[in-house]
Amino acid sequence: MFQLLRGFLLPAAACDGNRDGESRYANLFRKLDLNEDGRVDIAELQTGLRAMGIPLGKEAEEGLFECSWVSLQSQLVDPKLYHLHKHEKKMKLAFKSLDKNNDGKIEASEVVQSLKILGINISEKQAEKILQSIDADGTMTVDWNEWRDHFMFNPATDIEEIIRYWKHSTVLDIGDSLTVPDEFTEEEKKTGQWWKQLLAGGVAGAVSRTGTAPLDRLKVMMQVHGSKSNKMNIASGFKQMLKEGGVRSLWRGNGVNVVKIAPETAIKFWAYEQYKKILTRDDGKLGTVERFVSGSLAGATAQTSIYPMEVLKTRLAVGKTGQYSGMFDCAKKILKREGPKAFYKGYIPNILGIIPYAGIDLAVYELLKSTWLEHYASSSANPGVFVLLGCGTMSSTCGQLASYPLALIRTRMQAQASVEGAPQLSMVGLFQRIVATEGLRGLYRGIAPNFMKVLPAVSISYVVYEKMKQNLGIA
Repeated sequence: MFQLLRGFLLPAAACDGNRDGESRYANLFRKLDLNEDGRVDIAELQTGLRAMGIPLGKEAEEGLFECSWVSLQSQLVDPKLYHLHKHEKKMKLAFKSLDKNNDGKIEASEVVQSLKILGINISEKQAEKILQSIDADGTMTVDWNEWRDHFMFNPATDIEEIIRYWKHSTVLDIGDSLTVPDEFTEEEKKTGQWWKQLLAGGVAGAVSRTGTAPLDRLKVMMQVHGSKSNKMNIASGFKQMLKEGGVRSLWRGNGVNVVKIAPETAIKFWAYEQYKKILTRDDGKLGTVERFVSGSLAGATAQTSIYPMEVLKTRLAVGKTGQYSGMFDCAKKILKREGPKAFYKGYIPNILGIIPYAGIDLAVYELLKSTWLEHYASSSANPGVFVLLGCGTMSSTCGQLASYPLALIRTRMQAQASVEGAPQLSMVGLFQRIVATEGLRGLYRGIAPNFMKVLPAVSISYVVYEKMKQNLGIA
C-alpha cells in the first residue's frame, strides 16, 4: 500500500526541502478534505484512506488523531501543516540515529546495535522481523522514503514505541517490591516524562495493591500461622480473618503497603542511575550483566531504606483487632518493647531474595520475548498488549517462585516476636526447623493466594497505569 503513497500521493522528489514538503503535505490535505471546508474529521480520514487503497482499520485510523502531527481536536485545521513538518523532523532524527554508517539505509545489524545500546539484546534474524514491517521493496533494508511513508500512517508502531514496549518495566505491580527499576531515555528525562511515568506507575501500584489486599493479608497469615498442626487453607483463612475482625480487617496492613511505594520507587530510580554511571564501561556502553547488577543493587538500596515499613506491614497484617491503632502506634510499641533492631528483623533473607528474583525475572522475560520474536512476529515486531502482559506476568511469577522460601522466612522472622510462645530463631535456624517439621512444602506455605492475586493485580495496575498516562498527557 505504501507503493501507492510513494508513487502517487508522496512523490520521491519531495523527500527533502521545505517547499517540496509543503506541496506534498498540501496535496495530502486536499486529498483527505473531501468536502473542502478546510478541515478533516475522522469520517473524512477513513473515507479518504480507503479511496487511496489504504484501509488501516478503525483502531489505526483513530490512532492517527492521537499522533503528534494531527490536531488534538480530531481535525486537521492547521493550514501551514505545522504538525506534519514537526512529525517529519522527529522521523528524520530517529532515522539518522539508527543509520549508524550514514549510508542512507537501515540494516538489520544496525537495528541490533541500536537496541543493544538500550540494553535490549536481539538476534539479527529477529531484527529482520522488525524491518519486514517497514521494508516496502523487499530489499531487507529501509531507506528514508520507506521509513517516512511507513510511520506517516502507522504512528502506533514506530521503532521507539517498539523499544519502549520491549523494555522490561516495573509497571506490572503484583503486590510485592519488584527489583528491576524503570529505565528512561535521555529525551524522557529532559522532557520530564520520567516523573510522570513513575507517578502513573505509583498510582497504579497503589490501586492494584488495595484491590488485592485481602489475598495479600491471607498469604501473610498462612506464612506465619500455617503449620502441619494448623492446616490453614484459603477458605478457613478468610473465615478466621472475618470472624476475628470483620470485613475491614481484610485490608489490615494495606496502608503501609501503599505508603511505601513512593519512597521505594524514588530511591530505586535514583540508585539505579547512580550504579549505572559507576558500572558503565570505558566505551560508554552498559551490557546486560551491568544492568542486572545495577538493578539488583538499586533494589537492595531501596529495600534497606524502607525496610522498617516492611516490618510494620507484616506486624499489622498478623495483629489482632485493637492491638494497634495504626502504623505509628505499631512503630511506637515495637520500639518500646523490642528496640530499634526489631525494625530490621528478616533483613538478610529479604536482601538475599533479590538476586534470584531479579535474575530469573529478567531471564524468563528475555526468553519469552526472544521466543515470540523468533516464532510469532510475522509482520511486525510490535507484540501488542496481551503478549506483553503475558510475558511480564510469567517472568514475575517465576521470579517469585524462586525467591518464595526466602520471602517466607523473612515474614516469619518479622512476626516472631508478636506470636506467643514462638522461639526467636535466626534465618538458618528457622529454615532448618521448617524443613524438619513441615518438609520442603512448608517453605511454600501461602503461595496459593500469592499466585491468585497475580492476574488481578497485573490487570488492575495496567488499566490504571494507562488511564493515568492519559490524564498526565503522556499516553
